[in-house]
This record gives sequence, structure tokens and C-alpha cells, in this order.
Amino acid sequence: MTPLAALITLLGLLVLTALLGLVAHRRSARTQRFDQTDRLTAHDVGAPRLGPGGTVVQFSTAYCSRCPGTRRLISELVTRYAGVDFVHVDVTDQPQLAARHRLLQTPTVLILDGGGAPRSRLAGTIGRESIATELNRIAGGSAHE
Repeated sequence: MTPLAALITLLGLLVLTALLGLVAHRRSARTQRFDQTDRLTAHDVGAPRLGPGGTVVQFSTAYCSRCPGTRRLISELVTRYAGVDFVHVDVTDQPQLAARHRLLQTPTVLILDGGGAPRSRLAGTIGRESIATELNRIAGGSAHE
């Protein structure tokens, strides 16, 4: 291989790596905050009730590889907040529910305040810090250990 061909190959690999990094970054967790009065009810998410301090709703599918880990993480975190409940919704066989909440990927997590109003939406790979930040927002930072 000539030095020029090696240089072109190396530059091509660098460009490809940069593009893959950009795609991976765009697919990572995104948080969208809401300030709306459109409230959800327990019936809307298939739950017996919503938490008086807030509710975390995770939408997932049977084929989602990240959903079980996200579910365990949320289950652990909500125990630290009095009055905050967790609802897991599998939308595999509920396309109407997925369409209603405009789900484009799973896991997607809605953080509802005590009145059922959506305050945050997280989608993609969701980390502990992202969920804790949003829980602190709706619970007023009232985590208990």
C-alpha cells in the first residue's frame, strides 16, 4: 500500500468513526420538559392509581434490550421518594397506546407530577442521574434514604 492510499484509508476511518459517534450521541437519552396542563389519569396508563407525589411511567416493549435495566433502576430510585409511584407499561400489543403517547423508541419514561401532568419525558438510554434529577424536580428534592 502506498503512503497516499494509507493516508486516505486512515482519513476515511476517522470520518466514519466521527459519524458513528454522532449517531450514538443522538440516540442517547434525551430529556424533554413539559409545562402543560394536559393531565393523564391512572386509567390512561393502565394503573390502579397515580402517586400523590408523582408517578414515573415507563413504556417498553418485549423486544427492548435496555428496558429491563431501566425498569430495575427506576424501581430502586422511586423507593427513595415518599408518595412517588412507578408504573411499567408494555406497549408491545398496545399500538394505540404507543401512538397516543407518540412513542418513537423504548424505553420512554414519562415523569408525572402529583396531579398527573407530564413534567418530563426521557427517551433512549436513561441513566441514574437523569432519572434522579427529574424525580428531585417533581418531589421537590425530598429523597429519603
